[in-house]
This record gives sequence, structure tokens and C-alpha cells, in this order.
Amino acid sequence: MKVVRNTPQQLIVANKPWLIGSALAAFIVLFVGAGLMVATEEPLPGIMFALFGGGIGAACFVAFVRRVQVIFDCDSNLIIIRTKSVLGFREETHPLRDLRKAVLESTISTANNNASTLYRPSLDIGGILHPMVTSYTNTRGPARLVNAVNKWLQAAPLDSVRDQA
Repeated sequence: MKVVRNTPQQLIVANKPWLIGSALAAFIVLFVGAGLMVATEEPLPGIMFALFGGGIGAACFVAFVRRVQVIFDCDSNLIIIRTKSVLGFREETHPLRDLRKAVLESTISTANNNASTLYRPSLDIGGILHPMVTSYTNTRGPARLVNAVNKWLQAAPLDSVRDQA
């Protein structure tokens, strides 16, 4: 996720999965195209190859390609979490005054006797953690995002908003 807008009144962070979406679309086209080429010589194996390879690519596309946008808005006193995928659109709202801080969640992943720590950014809203994204990663992105949200939260003009509520 990246910071899209950072003003005193509003912080917007978003994840636009162009790279994985493009890679999976190329995977689908490659397998379906190869399967159809094979189908000109051997129809059953070619069609099975196209359906199986294209189906796996399509299932991964549905599962992993998800646009997420989180808006912290002082004017409306809301946190808006928008998720858009192939399956539809979901919007979740929370009062901004209930946001305590952004948190870096972690988990341990073990593969081939090697342990690595994975992270994801979450929001502590009223004592309940709300993940901004569903997947964990081993990159520095989640920590940078948590720092950006917490820095904005400290500088945002929330005191007057909290007094009104």
C-alpha cells in the first residue's frame, strides 16, 4: 500500500495490484493460448490444458487481485475502507475518533525448516484490530505504512473533532 494523499484533513492509502494482476492475466492468456494451439493437433489434451491452466490462473486472479483504499477523513470524521475485486465492492466505515493507532501485525512462516517473519498493517479501532490488507509480506511496506498513518494521526486536527462527538 502507498500513501496517495496526505493533507492535514485527509490521508488516503491505496493498494493497486497492477503487477500481480498483469502477471496473472499473462499467465491465463499463455496457458489458454498454448492449450488452443495444442488443441488443433490433439483436441482433448489441448482443451484440458487450456481449461486447467486458465482455470488455475483465473482462480488466482479472483483470490489475489484486490484493490484496497483506506481513507482517513477529518471532515466527515470517518475511516472508510474500500475493497474492490472481481467478485464485487465492499465498503466499511468506522468513526475516526475511535482510531487508536496503526499496528504492525506479524506472523511466523516456516518453510523448509526456515522461519521468517511476515507483516501486515492493521488499524486498532476501539481495541479491535482491522487489517488494511488480508495478506502478510516480508517487505518494509507495512512498517512504512503504519508509520505514515501514526504520524498523520498525531498531526491531524482530531482534538476538535473528538470534542464535538
